[in-house]
Amino acid sequence: MSLYSPDTDPKYQPLVVPAPHNVSPTVIISADTRRADRLPEGQHRTRKWPVLHATSVPEIDLTRWVLRISGLVDQPLKFTLEQFRQLPRIQVFADFHCVTTWSRLGNLWEGVSVRQLLTQSGVQATAKFVVIGADDSDWTTNVPLAALLDDDVLLADTHDGVPIDADHGGPVRLVIPKLFAWKSAKWVNRIELTDQNIPGYWEQAGYHNVGDPWQAQRYRDDPEWEAAQDAC
Repeated sequence: MSLYSPDTDPKYQPLVVPAPHNVSPTVIISADTRRADRLPEGQHRTRKWPVLHATSVPEIDLTRWVLRISGLVDQPLKFTLEQFRQLPRIQVFADFHCVTTWSRLGNLWEGVSVRQLLTQSGVQATAKFVVIGADDSDWTTNVPLAALLDDDVLLADTHDGVPIDADHGGPVRLVIPKLFAWKSAKWVNRIELTDQNIPGYWEQAGYHNVGDPWQAQRYRDDPEWEAAQDAC
């Protein structure tokens, strides 16, 4: 096994933090990258491109991969990988904050706007939350619907100009720049709109239902969770 070296890591960032004023005018700029201090409390910058996941990397047959948008929508949608790649595309410049305290600043993501897909599907008025499903042993995470409607939220298949590999969530991963990175689910295959907040894998283990890094929302503090802990 060879030791890690920045010299052989193509994703290793320069010392100078990538800034929004240096990107193309066609790129969507996530608002948090314009902050004077881009690190939330308790976070530190990494120049690497770390790999973290709950279990093992799933083996995905790209010829059979399907993305489904379902639940409280007027028109359920389904896309093969080839169909997904033909959809209108956006680029987003955003920071990426992991709940384990590292942050990678100035990422350039490319893919499909989640807001556009939800508009196409026709979100029903009763929908308030979303369950994101993945190929990782039916792994899920829950997200407030409002968090997916920002213009910087996308289903990404490219990172810093390179297709996203399996370790980092390829072929397609969700990216929600304003929330902690566990909400940016890897290996996404399902977006289900609901009227109930249904905790996912990490949320059932005690992680926050929203996960805003700027509000230090690392762990659950909702009454339902606190009541369950008191009963233990």
